[in-house]
Amino acid sequence: MNRHEVAVTGLGVMAPHGDEPGALFEALLQARSAIQPVFPELPKPAAAATVAFDETRWFTKLQLAGVDRVSQLAVAAADLALRDANLPLADADLERVGVYAGCGMGGAAALEAAYRGNGRVSPLTIPAFMPNAPAAHVAMRNGVLGPVLTYSVACASSSVAIAEAAKAIERGEVDIAIAGGSEALIVPGVVLAWQAMQTLATFQPGEAAGAVRPFASDRSGFALGEGAAFLVLESAECARNRGARSYATLAGWGLSSDATHLTKPDAPGQARALRQALRQAGLQPRDVGYCNAHGTATRIGDVVERNALAEVWGDDFDGLRVSSTKALHGHMLGAAGAIEALITVLALHRRQLPPNANCSEIDPACRMNLVMQDDSAAAGLEAAMSNSFAFGGTNSVLLFRRAD
Repeated sequence: MNRHEVAVTGLGVMAPHGDEPGALFEALLQARSAIQPVFPELPKPAAAATVAFDETRWFTKLQLAGVDRVSQLAVAAADLALRDANLPLADADLERVGVYAGCGMGGAAALEAAYRGNGRVSPLTIPAFMPNAPAAHVAMRNGVLGPVLTYSVACASSSVAIAEAAKAIERGEVDIAIAGGSEALIVPGVVLAWQAMQTLATFQPGEAAGAVRPFASDRSGFALGEGAAFLVLESAECARNRGARSYATLAGWGLSSDATHLTKPDAPGQARALRQALRQAGLQPRDVGYCNAHGTATRIGDVVERNALAEVWGDDFDGLRVSSTKALHGHMLGAAGAIEALITVLALHRRQLPPNANCSEIDPACRMNLVMQDDSAAAGLEAAMSNSFAFGGTNSVLLFRRAD
């Protein structure tokens, strides 16, 4: 079987820092946090990163009926990715185009409205809530006739979706894949549920922006975020034939299961995914210069991820630069893998690294080469990766190489 190289030709995002990938990346370089207090009516202080979204840019009032925010964000980000790729699908064989989307929870706003509806439940609640609605809306908006698939794998959802899309491109099953994910769960009920798990960051009044501190000695957890991000993936041959710009190639991916615990991560499981991605890309650890870490700023998770990286990189570990951008855009759960993959592609394309914000003192158990805000240049960067490690024990690693 001929194996097709997978090119990244379009980037689209709806994020707390805006809807332009370059502006998002500049905000991260400057360590500008989008995390702010939400829902002052809740018993405990809560913070999240939300999107300023004008749905009228993409939907008429009539079209919005039964379309949850999670699908609205997905449609917008996918549309922007296709525009960025300069890829009008009207010119494509739509049976050779696929949508591969990750979504962890589905339409949280629709469910919240149903629960709080004073006995009146909208008949459109189920189609608005179902986790595959974002992918379906992206497909309907663009007339996609190939595979339209949703992956719901908690925090790894959209990273897995991108990996599965790359497999389809590599095997020649599709020519074009719109791959990414969306999540929109900033509603009181969901925030209360995460607070009950004691995984959200604590903060003092006026300090929400700096509440998330990955790998820091004083870290206390993450803040939720919402948003959507999509990549346009094509075979490199298809991209060359139409004269498309390529940001990077998706050279390798690794998927593994911990099979140990539903919520506690496992370093050997993560290491298996890291090694798989390296093997597929034909790279050694020393060839990879940057890792956008999963880095949720939880007490256990950060140490486990550091140990997995150290195990795989061995003597070359000090040469790997690492940061977690969740400190600035929050944890988007089902969309996290997609937005962090997009950030990783931009880091490679621009040879600049987003800093590991809010870490004034690194935890000795997390010792590694963290990117500092005044040291973002990466002149020789040729390969970079994005980690996504999920509840349920699924680990997903995407490894990108710089485009020629």
